[in-house]
This record gives sequence, C-alpha cells and structure tokens, in this order.
Amino acid sequence: MRVLVVEDTAKVARLLERGLGEEGFAVDVVTSGTDAIWMIGENEYDAIVLDVRLGDIDGFEVCRRVRAAGCWSPVLMLTALDAIDDRVAGLDAGADDYLTKPFAFSELLARLRALFRRGARPRPTVLTVGDLLMDPAARTVTRGGCRVDLTAKEFAMLELFMRHPDEVVSRMQLLEHAWDFAFDGDPHVVTVYIGYLRDKIDRPFGRTSLETVRAAGYRLRDDRLSASAG
Repeated sequence: MRVLVVEDTAKVARLLERGLGEEGFAVDVVTSGTDAIWMIGENEYDAIVLDVRLGDIDGFEVCRRVRAAGCWSPVLMLTALDAIDDRVAGLDAGADDYLTKPFAFSELLARLRALFRRGARPRPTVLTVGDLLMDPAARTVTRGGCRVDLTAKEFAMLELFMRHPDEVVSRMQLLEHAWDFAFDGDPHVVTVYIGYLRDKIDRPFGRTSLETVRAAGYRLRDDRLSASAG
C-alpha cells in the first residue's frame, strides 16, 4: 500500500512517516497543498492523509481540486478543528473520513485500513487468485489453506499482483508501490524480492503462478487453469 501524507507540522509528519513505514506501507510526505496536488497528479495512492491547516492551500481546497481532477483515492483528513461545521466541510469537499488532533496512531491505522477496503474502486475484503488468498486488513496470506508468512515488502508486492491478476506489472510499478517516491537504490532489488516471493508462494507448493514476462515485468496468474487445460 502506498500512502501520501500531507502535513506541515514536522513532528507529526515524522511520526506518521515512521509509524506507517513500520507497518509496511510505502510513504511519501509533502508539507504543502501545492505539492500535494502535484504528487497526487503524478502518482497513484491507496490513501491520502491530509491535514486541514496547511501554509498555502488548506486541506479542504486540496481535496476539492483533486476530486475535480478525477482522483478518487480515499482521503483521511486530519484537523485540530472540532466544530461540526468543519467536519461537514471536509466531507463535502470529498474526504472519506476525518480524525481530530490529537489522535492515537492505532486509531489512524484502523481508519486507514477501513478506507483501503473501500478504495477508489470496488475492492473485495479478501483477494483471490486461484487458491492463493490474501486478507489485506488482517495482513494474512494462505495458499491451499496453508498460511504463508511474508515480510512487509513481499506482502506489498503480492498485494499489487493480486489486485491486478493476469496483468503484467512492471518493475517500476512494483518499486513505486512497495518502496516510495524517494527510492534511489538499485532497481534490481525487485528481482531479488520476486525470488523471495516465489520461494514462499510457488516453490513449496510445486506451483509456477508468478511469471516473468520478458522485457515487460511480471504477472500473477491462476496456474491451475493451464494445468487443467493440459
């Protein structure tokens, strides 16, 4: 999952970046409404954590503009304002939920997971590709009823594949989804993690569901279909 945090208070921004990162999310942080609008226009986010009080454009206006531009990523607004009118204004601007400061990180995390389930488009509670099942909220994966333990990065990569079954996913898409905007390491790290995933979801089960598509990327498919056709 990739999250954009829009927060101009340095302490809060660091808290969110560190906390969400430790939960396995790829996190981008910006401190102004202008930068937020640019980032949202350039990247696809699974959720946006948006502070109302920003130095240039307030969170209400940011939300209105990105909705007008056709972005429907879930938005969780953070506000120190506790008046009913301000909550209504946020929801009317297109936010999906709001959280009043100060807040408990555990509550923010729970609200984000609820928004992930709703998503910018219909998303099932459990993702399924063949006998491979993933529950994003519970952070669990099973294959043929057997639990598969994954690291945070492996989970993020597999989730992207399972949200786009039978589609080719490029190395760059995987980097952007499972790492973050500022990643400047070796892009071949994706190849390494693909190997890790195969060692966990395919090889122990005698399967070949995670394919390499030469010069394009990788694809996750229900390999039981080709086996039955043969």
